[in-house]
Amino acid sequence: MKNIVILFVFILAFTSCKEEDKAPESQKIVEPEPEIRFGYKIDDYKVIQDTIKSGESFGIILDRHHVFYPKINQIAATVKETFDVRKVRAGKPYTILASKDSTEKAQVFIYKHDKINATIVDFKDSVITAKVYKKPIRLVEKVASGVVNSNFTISMDSLGLRPNLTYKVADIYAWTLDFLRLQKGDSFKIVYEEKFIDDSTFAGYGNVKSAVFRHKGKDLYAFRFLADSTLNIHEYYDDEANMLRSQFLKAPIKFQYRISSRYNLRRRIAYYGNKIRPHRGTDFAAKIGTPIIATASGTVVESTRRGGNGKYVKIKHNSTYSTQYLHMSNQAVKKGQYVKQGDVIGYVGMTGNTGGPHVCYRFWKYGKQVDPLREKLPAAEPMKNNVKPSFFEYIKPLKYQLDYERVEVPEPQEVKEIIAQN
Repeated sequence: MKNIVILFVFILAFTSCKEEDKAPESQKIVEPEPEIRFGYKIDDYKVIQDTIKSGESFGIILDRHHVFYPKINQIAATVKETFDVRKVRAGKPYTILASKDSTEKAQVFIYKHDKINATIVDFKDSVITAKVYKKPIRLVEKVASGVVNSNFTISMDSLGLRPNLTYKVADIYAWTLDFLRLQKGDSFKIVYEEKFIDDSTFAGYGNVKSAVFRHKGKDLYAFRFLADSTLNIHEYYDDEANMLRSQFLKAPIKFQYRISSRYNLRRRIAYYGNKIRPHRGTDFAAKIGTPIIATASGTVVESTRRGGNGKYVKIKHNSTYSTQYLHMSNQAVKKGQYVKQGDVIGYVGMTGNTGGPHVCYRFWKYGKQVDPLREKLPAAEPMKNNVKPSFFEYIKPLKYQLDYERVEVPEPQEVKEIIAQN
């Protein structure tokens, strides 16, 4: 009996020890992961977030956070190739990582260009660096469709879509579709990407992947495709592999214009006693200050003011074609500057001989002024034949998505945080 009691006590003690051994394991405290932002362990710093005020400069901000001007000048000189500190703008947010000691001296300056992009200037050590930073983003595919009742801009607004997407679509169709001539009842469908940061914060639009406009009973398709991996430039093609982009845009203004006067060699003008005065340009009426864009890439050969032309810009595109843009309020380019198709070269005005705000668009072919609206203008480089089979296979599901219904799409893409040191 005595032995049985001893055995029972031993088992009880052994079991209790096992329970005691397990207890600490179950009550173990898990240390939280350190918070990493912009590539830094945030707990190591005092974080100061603010917005640049009117009249503030990079130097004023750092001086307020206990960095002296000899050091500020050294920082500015070191990072100038990556970040020009003179170009910080009022209204832009910034973050300072300061030391946690009593000095609270700034060690890192983070300038936020937008919701995604920032520049990080690190001067906590003797080596000063500037880094380009991109916040992690998530791309979500969306589909929008609508019917034109008044104009395309109003139709997009009614769908809750922002102007940036409207402009993207307009750029895609700039060579093939006159948005001012859309008819009531024309319809469209667009497959596009939205960017999100911190899972739910909208950060703008990504690419338009595909689109279709039904205009005058005809379907006008656009598919984004990389046809030349060497150039690594995506272009938009229709369903027959024809590039939508032409060598010349149809108009020097994107939106909200009207053609007030066409090219006409026998035009009579009341102001000149109803005499015939040839008009060798096409007038696009728009509000003063409306941006004027280059209809094709080329070199600015004139940017000046002269007589009835007022302020104007002339661009030589190649040995065959040149264009001229008259009556500007101001030019945005200088002689000798190379401009790309779509670049802003000036703004609508009323300088020179003009009865209202407009841009007179003149077009030269082999040194002779011609009517651009009647010219058969050259197209861009076509897709190579050996690439077409891949293209047609690629657009099959995209075309089905546009024609019928939404198809299954991959999980949203996540673009990881990128920090590139220059």
